[in-house]
This record gives sequence, C-alpha cells and structure tokens, in this order.
Amino acid sequence: MAPARKALGFYNEANDWFCNAGLPSDITIVIDNVNFHLHKFPLSSRCGKIEKLIEETQNTDQGSCTITLENIPGGANAYLVAAKFCYGVRVELTPRNIVIVYCVAGYLEMFDEYGDDNLFGRAENYFHKTVLKNWKDCMVALQSCETVMTEADNLQIISKCLKAISMMACTDPSLFGWPMMMYGRLQSPGGSILWNGINTGARIRSSESDWWFEDISYLGVPLFERLIKTMEARGIRPEKLTGAIMYYSRKYLHGLGRWQGGQSTKARSIASFSMKPAIVDQRVLLESVVKLLPEKKGKSFCRFLLALLRVALILGVNGKCQNSLERKIGMQLELATLDGLLIPTYSDSDTLYNSDCVERIINHFLTSEQTVTTFSPPSIASEVSQSSGPLRKVSKLVDSYMAEVASDVNLKPEKIRSLAEALPESSRSLNDGLYRALDVYFKVHPWLPDKEKEELCNIINYQKLSIDACAHASQNQHLPLRVVLQVLFFEQMQLRTALAGCVNVLDNENPSTGPMNIVLSGSTAMAGQIVQRDGWVTIVRENQVMRVSMERLRSRVGELEEEFNRMRQEMKRVSRTHNSLESPWFLSRTFGNCKLLPRSSNVQEDVVESTGPATPRGSTDQPRASHHSKHR
Repeated sequence: MAPARKALGFYNEANDWFCNAGLPSDITIVIDNVNFHLHKFPLSSRCGKIEKLIEETQNTDQGSCTITLENIPGGANAYLVAAKFCYGVRVELTPRNIVIVYCVAGYLEMFDEYGDDNLFGRAENYFHKTVLKNWKDCMVALQSCETVMTEADNLQIISKCLKAISMMACTDPSLFGWPMMMYGRLQSPGGSILWNGINTGARIRSSESDWWFEDISYLGVPLFERLIKTMEARGIRPEKLTGAIMYYSRKYLHGLGRWQGGQSTKARSIASFSMKPAIVDQRVLLESVVKLLPEKKGKSFCRFLLALLRVALILGVNGKCQNSLERKIGMQLELATLDGLLIPTYSDSDTLYNSDCVERIINHFLTSEQTVTTFSPPSIASEVSQSSGPLRKVSKLVDSYMAEVASDVNLKPEKIRSLAEALPESSRSLNDGLYRALDVYFKVHPWLPDKEKEELCNIINYQKLSIDACAHASQNQHLPLRVVLQVLFFEQMQLRTALAGCVNVLDNENPSTGPMNIVLSGSTAMAGQIVQRDGWVTIVRENQVMRVSMERLRSRVGELEEEFNRMRQEMKRVSRTHNSLESPWFLSRTFGNCKLLPRSSNVQEDVVESTGPATPRGSTDQPRASHHSKHR
C-alpha cells in the first residue's frame, strides 16, 4: 500500500492533522482535543495498541472509526512522532526527545513483533548505547523524564540514568573524554592540549570534585532527591553530597547565600548549557533538603543550617521539618556564631528575636549525644576544634546572645531567666556574661521593681564574678541595694583569698624571707593569680584594678607602720622628760647652781641646758664647775 511504502508529509489545520497520502482517512485518533485523520493499515501494522482498538471498534462499525487515547505520554506531540514513524517518515532521536519517544513507543506497544526494527527497539538501543555513556546526554534525558515520571519509572529509564550519573560523578571525567567546559575536545589522545591541531605538551589539570554540582542543580526536586539517595547508596562521600545539596539550596532559596555570609560559589558545568532551569517549589525543596542532610559537624555546615532555619521560618514549613533543623543545629551549637543565632521573629510576636527557637536549640544541644562524626576534608574538618569544651563555648555564646536580646523592651523577665537557666551552672567558669546581660536588661527596663530585679540576680553566682565585674557591680546604680551588698561581701572574700594565696605560694618558694618582705617584693609578680576557696582558679595577670589595689594596700601599710613607730618614740620621750622634771633632786641641783649670773647670755645657756635630757649625778657635776670657772 502506498502510504506504507514511501515517505509522506504531515500538515495541520488548526487542531486537525492530516497525511497527504492521497487516500481518504478511515480512522481518527483524538488526543487532548487534537484530531489525527489517518489510515488504519499503517497504524495497525506498527502499533499493537491501535490494532486492538481497531478490532474492538470494527465489531460495531465497519467504516471509519474514531479512537480516543487518554493519558498518552508526551501528548499529541509525542504521538505525532510515532505516527510519522508508522508512515515511514524519518524520525531523528536525540537526548532531549529519547525519553518521550521511548515512553510513547511502549504505550502504543510498538514492539518488534508488530514489525521489524520497530520504534521501541530503536529507542531502547539508542538509549543504552548512546545516552547512558555520555554525561551531558544522560543529564538532558533525565531532566526530560520529569513530564513522564510514571511511564519512565515503569520502563526503568530513571533508575538507569541515576545509576549512570552516580557512576560518572565519582570518576574523573577526563578519563572518558567527556567534553569539559574549559577545553572541550581540544586535547590529544594522550591528554595534552591541542592548538590548531598541534600538540602543545601542556597537560590538562585534574578536574575539581564539584564539577557536577551545577549540572544536577537543573533537576527538579523529586529527581534531585532520588539522585542524592542513589549516590549515597553507591558510596559517594557524604561531604560531597552535602556540598551538592548546599549548592542546590543556594540556587533556588533566595537570600540563603546572604545569611551564609557570601558562601556561594560558582561551579563548573558540562551540560547546563543544554538544560533548562527547574521550576522549584521553595517550601517543598526545603522540606526535601532537610531530609537529605546528614548529621555532620562543621562551621560552614552550621552556618548553612542556621540560614536554612531562617528561610524555613519565613516559608512556614511543617513542624517536623523545623524540629529536624533545630535538632541538627543543636548537635553542633558550639560551632555557631552570634549573628547566626540572632533569628528575627517572623510571626506576630512582640519581641524582636525568636528566643523560643534558640531555647529549643539549646535543649537539643544538651540532650544530643556527642558521637557525631566530622567531615574528613581539611576545608571543613580543620574548622572543628576537638580540644576545647563544647559546653563552655555554648555558655559564652548564650551569654552573648542574652546581652543582645536584652535590649528588646518587650522581652519578658521570664524569658531572660529561662535562657539563663537553660544551661547548667557548671557550664560557666565565670558569670561575667550573665551579669553583663542583666546589666543591659536593667538599663533598658528601668521600670522593673527591685523584687523582680533581685529574682533575676539570683541566677548569678557572685563567687564566680571577676574583679572587674565586682568593681562595676559595686557602683552600679541599676542593681538593688541588697545585691550590691552581696557583691561587696564576696569581693572582700576574693581579695582576702587572693592575698592569702599569694603569701602561701611565696612562703613555699622562699621560706627564709619574712612575711612582710614577701608581700612587698613578690606581690607584683603574683597579683595576677587569684585562688578562690571553692577550688576555681582565675588568671587576672592583666587585671589593672587588682594591681593598683595591691600597690595602694602595700604603700598604706608601710605608711601606717612608720607613723606608729614615730608616735611610739615620741610617747616614750615625753614620758621620760615629764618624770625627770618632777624629781626633788633635779630641782635642787638646778636652782643651787644658779646663784651668780653675771650676764643674761649665761642665764639663757643654763636654762637651755637644764631643759635637756636628764643625765647621771656624777656626770653633771664636773661639766658645770668647769663652765662657771670659765666665765669667772
């Protein structure tokens, strides 16, 4: 028959397609309100489904028949390709249309039993021998599966593409000669770069590990999720998968890179110039990404999680997704920064910051098991410090967070108290951070009564306040009087303990030195070390307040000792003089030697001598006789 032997043409008029076979149409195929006026013989000779439908309609109508095909993969355009193949028109298979042709050929049952070299066999052969062996073709074919997911899954097209991509992603693409963006195919069989066909001898640098991030970011959320799971099952390293997830999220979740501090990078691409960007529902994407993220630790990963939490609060994701994000952040809270924790309130709450979310993260941190593995690459693993205590880091972070949110006038005292009590008391070696937060809160909330201030101050352990904090608190007008008295009391205890500790240490080092000399000579070197009676030791070598206080105390003690010695000597002298003046012997000797006084100068000399210190009897007679004989 002529229509089956020579290639013919197809043309359309509005929603009707015709074949210029020169014969009247005897069958009409209706697909999505599009009518194909064709012939029974070429269709039934290639399509098993059409043949069965024609046999069913011939029992009732011997003339022309109308067949409606519903849920055909690819719609009217895909059926047009199959119809052209039935009429002998040459059909070109490409990576972009191979999945649609493959699926429609399977739907119409265009197998080899209905004709040699049928469309289904051709599509299957092209898919396995061409598409699955090339990265770019495989990516394009996988993206085209999004419109025919069910049929592609039934034919295992998607699973085969995912396995092929997973295998090629963990392999150096230069080994298979895949066209890289940097050099394309301008390389010799030995791997050197060619210039005008001449071997330059320069070697192509080894490809980066993230070369495939950009290409897979063009996939939709369902296919991307399945690809990541397939790669994970194949054994690709978790940090690579996490990098791909972070890249994909930054591309479609707007504002995520800004909250990450400019962490976005542009990866190289191979197939993206042949692909169209995916249309992504941000809420669905975020909920899927949270499921894919592993439970790992790293500073950059923690920043990403905190930024993801902000977007989740804006989009209003479900509670399960938000709780999972908070739990992942809590597992590595010691790696977080203050800017990351300052999450604004996106609801109708009066407060500026979402402190409830931060409190839940702290609770997750306390309940999480410290068995989380770290990433192996140096770019992330080096950022994780294993030696420092996570609890101490988190306590400092929480204190800084409290000091920031305390400036909110709408923050309730119960909330600042719950944040302070979220961590155990043993987590803080010093309570200076708590004091600073309460100081800011009292300045912003001057209307608080003293009773509420005292209740808030009860969370501070005054024995863990440094010298600077005690000095500041003793002069703080915003604190209640009872709190100031407690601070002064513990400050005196600290000074007393510090001085006792310095003396004891120096006694052990220099046993031959006196106590007073020890304080005067060694207090400068040991003034920075304070040993408190509860066993905690605080280094305050740079504490200028302590040093000045010690210097003043030392100089004052010296002045008091000198003053006391002078007063004691004066008292002894006055007492001795008074006793000598009142004795009868002294009076008789004095008035008896003053019978003849020829000149006033001699009288003055005798008076001066008489008021001098008392001397023994034998020693005073001889000098006086010589004196009077001299004047005579």
